[in-house]
Amino acid sequence: MGATGGFRAPAAMVIAGLLSVLGGVSWFWSLVALLAVYLCCGGWRFLYVAACTIKRDLVGLFILLRVKYFMHYYIRTRSTIPSIFAQWVALHPDKPALVEESTGEVWSFSELDRRSNAVAQWAVMQGWVSGDVVAIFMESRPAMVALWLGLAKVGVEPALINFNLRRDSLMHCVGVSGSRGMVFGAELADVMLEVKDSLSSLALFCAGEVPVETLNSLSAQNLDVLLASSPDDAPAITHNKGFNDRLFYIYTSGTTGLPKAAIVVHSRYYRIAAFGYYSFGLRPDDVVYCCLPLYHSAGNIVGVGQCLLHGLTVVIRRKFSASRFWDDCIKYNCTVIQYIGEICRYLLSQPTRPSESRHQVRVALGNGLRPNVWVGFMKRFNIKRIGEFYGATECNCSLANMDSKVGACGFNSVILPSVYPIRLLRVDEETMELIRDSRGLCIPCKPGEPGIIVGRINPNDPLRRFDGYANQEANNKKIMHNVFKQDDSAYVSGDLMVMDEFGYVYFRDRSGDTFRWRGENVSTTEVEGILSSLLNQTDVAVYGVSVPGVEGKAGMAAIADMTNNFDCEKFVRDVQSTLPSYARPVFLRLSPEVDKTGTFKIQKTRLQKEGFNPRLTTDRMYFLNSRLGHYETLTEELYNDIMQGKISL
Repeated sequence: MGATGGFRAPAAMVIAGLLSVLGGVSWFWSLVALLAVYLCCGGWRFLYVAACTIKRDLVGLFILLRVKYFMHYYIRTRSTIPSIFAQWVALHPDKPALVEESTGEVWSFSELDRRSNAVAQWAVMQGWVSGDVVAIFMESRPAMVALWLGLAKVGVEPALINFNLRRDSLMHCVGVSGSRGMVFGAELADVMLEVKDSLSSLALFCAGEVPVETLNSLSAQNLDVLLASSPDDAPAITHNKGFNDRLFYIYTSGTTGLPKAAIVVHSRYYRIAAFGYYSFGLRPDDVVYCCLPLYHSAGNIVGVGQCLLHGLTVVIRRKFSASRFWDDCIKYNCTVIQYIGEICRYLLSQPTRPSESRHQVRVALGNGLRPNVWVGFMKRFNIKRIGEFYGATECNCSLANMDSKVGACGFNSVILPSVYPIRLLRVDEETMELIRDSRGLCIPCKPGEPGIIVGRINPNDPLRRFDGYANQEANNKKIMHNVFKQDDSAYVSGDLMVMDEFGYVYFRDRSGDTFRWRGENVSTTEVEGILSSLLNQTDVAVYGVSVPGVEGKAGMAAIADMTNNFDCEKFVRDVQSTLPSYARPVFLRLSPEVDKTGTFKIQKTRLQKEGFNPRLTTDRMYFLNSRLGHYETLTEELYNDIMQGKISL
């Protein structure tokens, strides 16, 4: 894909031979004539593109082969993430492995090993066996890594739950994983009390100090006390898991409602972390600064994975702080930082401070960085390399921008596109359905043409397999057949991309019922259900709207209000208690009724086009003033201030 034309070498030789035999022309002049025809027909452009990209492609091929070699080696030896980590413990037991920014506590590799051993021994004493699932619900810190790593040592599968979730969404995630037990952080005890009546079937454990009355109310045990008395030597192997078996679950917001539990096998964890390491030139002496949540693959795999699999030191910060970011990097001698696009924008909006030019950071690793922020970020903070990538926890079509092409999230070779079988396929932009040709196969996009990115599935190749979700119905919605050829199958991402003639891929948008805000995927179906419930089953349409200069899309809710009795103050209180901050509607639109189709499905096309512009409708509109914690009427003056970037979202 992306080539402008051309003959393959064997065909060229055959044609040249025919010219030589039939026309009495020498082989040399036959080839010269053929080359002239090829160049005149546009072949010169392909040769130019090939010359410009061959170095990039060779580097990419080398990294691909290197990762594949190690993956096949670990499959043969039935290795696991804990067993690979054990090699680094043996190599440098006293080297710092994890640093907790909030306390300054440093865990060496041997310390992390001992603490995870204590977790493994405790899990065995609970009667949990290989294949059992235990939910982990806590804010980011080294103890969370020790928990899931220790459980994995005895084959127990952690379910890493977003600590922003509340009530129904929280219980859905616990239930869909089939968890037998749950570990929660003391900082989330109040959240647990809200759902305590739904937790009777689970063994509950609290990490951290909480009042005894709270533990008793939840029928929970103090995990710190239990681990203090647990042996910290390596547990006897009680499972027979290999490299392609389940490691843990990470929840992802899909296009069909509540979060789905994506299955992460050991080989997938390794693949994601290894591509991050090799693609962006990380080194064993690097120190990674991770302020991303550890319930995400970005934080727990791309970040922490560098510690467990490559022996790097990782500094963990519970929550991102723009004002403390560069001070932290200086304090801990960080050389690699992780970002999402919003983080870079927040840092650029900060006042200039001395620390932003005194750090040792050379690589920024992440995704979602806009081109207009990209150049300014590198220049202001003197970042030598941006390691932008594209991927999802469950996908098999990840991309990496290995040569810092501004704005690109990765590339695919124009010279040999089949080496990495991903494609951009044409879709109907109204329905987002894949367009097929007369043979029933999907149609690849031309350079510059937007399409959905897909990856061919091969269950026998660890790089091409699709491990999917805990729910089989969710799997079926992500797999399409007869894509590249008859009877094949492919993972369909649902993300719109554009590829240029050099093979660089640029993110365009997310299709379906999901939009991205504050670095999180927001499921409109899920938010609609919650808001409708809060409003006594009123019709609600939730969608994302673009705001100039802001990453992602801000949430907007159109609410049917026939009685003109909408209570803004009560609504904002209810929203704050039931939805995480990133899922709360930034804009409200109150209408007599919400557009619906003939089958009573919410119709959002007109609403999305009109956005939050009060000039385009007589409906009442409101804006969430997050600083004051209430909705205020969206006037034309306020609208203009938002559009001009004078109001912070």
